[in-house]
Amino acid sequence: MSLRTMLGKSLGGAGQVVLGLAILAALLAGLHLAPATSGRQDPYQDKIADYGVCRGTDPACYNDWDLPRTTDDRVRVLVFTATGVSRHAHLGPLLPAGMNPPLTSAHVAQNAVVRWGQEYGFEVDWTEDVRQLDSPAKLAPYDAVVFLSNSRTMLDDAAQTTLLQYVRSGGGFVAVHNTLGAMYHWPWFQGLLGGANFYDHGPHRDGQVLTVDRRDASTKDLPRRWDFRDEWYNLEPFPTGVRFLAEVDTGTIGAGTGFNGHPGHEGEHPVSWCQYYDGGRAWVTSLGHDPAAWTEGSALPGADSFKTHVVGGILSAAGERPFCR
Repeated sequence: MSLRTMLGKSLGGAGQVVLGLAILAALLAGLHLAPATSGRQDPYQDKIADYGVCRGTDPACYNDWDLPRTTDDRVRVLVFTATGVSRHAHLGPLLPAGMNPPLTSAHVAQNAVVRWGQEYGFEVDWTEDVRQLDSPAKLAPYDAVVFLSNSRTMLDDAAQTTLLQYVRSGGGFVAVHNTLGAMYHWPWFQGLLGGANFYDHGPHRDGQVLTVDRRDASTKDLPRRWDFRDEWYNLEPFPTGVRFLAEVDTGTIGAGTGFNGHPGHEGEHPVSWCQYYDGGRAWVTSLGHDPAAWTEGSALPGADSFKTHVVGGILSAAGERPFCR
């Protein structure tokens, strides 16, 4: 005799009804708890990615250590422009090995940062020699490192360790333009970029940048809306846990579909953001494709705003101005 039959005989008709309702409730609960196996998935599942570090806009994630670079009354910046595969025109030809190799007029981006440093009072070194990052001691004197339009895999194991240790010591990290398309296979670096990567872009075209947070050092002197020309990177994953500083008005750039099929970010397309990450500061912008944005005396609309924005990002990441307000 089954358990149900035995219970039915002992409980009577009313008991069987109660038992049936209990069984039905249990079945419905089980169906409710079962995960969905169909339907459209959230396109930004990476928003819950765990990089295993303290990150976000809370200054508690910053390691404010008493180090020589914080008390030497100097602001020193290293610009790193090594590329793995593709190379943007604003970087010019490959540079020779070593620190501060000769720059030509074609190296418009490197020349711009050097020039801006002279104007705003910070010292600039430059290299694309990965051996200059083979020891944490080599980055230790710098208040900020600027990774400028790097691409694909350009850091070896020693350089990765150096960057990680530098950031954890409270170092400042600035990523500009195609650095969002670098080191795809290193999750820690993706987190440093705000949990984001370059996926593709549409045509190089005019648009308007919206300054969405005007409290930050990199945005407080910008107009609320400014013209600019860029590739307007589509991002996948989408940046998360960061403070958005500027975005492109998607109504001014037309269809956002990229060359690899990304549909674009209609209505919310960030181009700059900041965060504290694993003890350090990180300021990121996808802007800067057009060489004219880096050229002295440029007639490109918005070039002056771009300069103000990047200089503010460098100085705030270096701790010379308030960061990520």
